[in-house]
Amino acid sequence: MTEIPRLTWHEIAPAGAKALFGIHHYIRNATSLPEELIHLVFLRVSQINGCAHCIDLHTRDLLKTMAADKVTLLPVWAEVPHLFPPQYRAALAWAEEVTLVSETNASDEAYAAASAVFEPKDLVDLTIAIAAMNAFNRLGAPFRLPVQARP
Repeated sequence: MTEIPRLTWHEIAPAGAKALFGIHHYIRNATSLPEELIHLVFLRVSQINGCAHCIDLHTRDLLKTMAADKVTLLPVWAEVPHLFPPQYRAALAWAEEVTLVSETNASDEAYAAASAVFEPKDLVDLTIAIAAMNAFNRLGAPFRLPVQARP
């Protein structure tokens, strides 16, 4: 089956890309969230949304700082709590709740868990990071951004 070529969204709408990358710049440079935690959340959100480009990218980013075992087991993080510290587990639960908000309604349980381990500004910044990755996924997946992985 031949795939229909997709648009290169960031070339066609550079102002929109600049705006979205501005949020990414904020997350990376103006928050106190650990870089590893950001990549972990970015990867988990991308796994949920099925964005191959972002999964490839953030897996590569995480493998620079995190053991391959942990990265491999990220989709089942709740089943291996000993591999992730409490703050990471709360961030992952919150990322799943926010990404699947139409199903979860951002439950009180997940909010309470995240609020218990993040300062208010950090929780807002984490939620901005989750929202931004969801936006990137909603461009990357439908426009089939390429991956670095090779056969």
